[in-house]
Amino acid sequence: MAKEKGRKMIAQNKKARHDYLVIDTYEAGLVLTGTEVKSLRQGRASLVDGFVQMDGHEAWLYNVHVPEYSQGTWTNHSARRKRKLLLHREEIDKLESKSQETGHTIVPLALYFKDGRAKVEIALAKGKKEYDKRQTLREKQDRREAERVISAVRRKQRA
Repeated sequence: MAKEKGRKMIAQNKKARHDYLVIDTYEAGLVLTGTEVKSLRQGRASLVDGFVQMDGHEAWLYNVHVPEYSQGTWTNHSARRKRKLLLHREEIDKLESKSQETGHTIVPLALYFKDGRAKVEIALAKGKKEYDKRQTLREKQDRREAERVISAVRRKQRA
């Protein structure tokens, strides 16, 4: 059996990029049980309520929903258990010190398979205020409108 190459996306947390200002991102491995991996391979997971907490110089992923494996037996996992993240010591130390600053948190952005191994992209982030969210949305709409106008002008020039 050939090992799969590349990145296969399982779940994304689009709301996190809306609610938080992403400062820095990290790729972390996950400690999973067999039924969790099989459930993830079916492409079922949710990062919506997920967050990362530091506990005893280790990073733990909380509230990520990986549904039970349908063909699992009594060895099946619980859907919202805490999962250990695999990071380098320097990354853990940096995240631990930064997350203790006021307003900073660590959120999962994406869950995917990379070369057959489950990975999670986590971000050191700062919460946005309501007016920041509106400003970001307005900038996005303005950019889209400008691109529409530019493409319309280019279409007219070609014709």
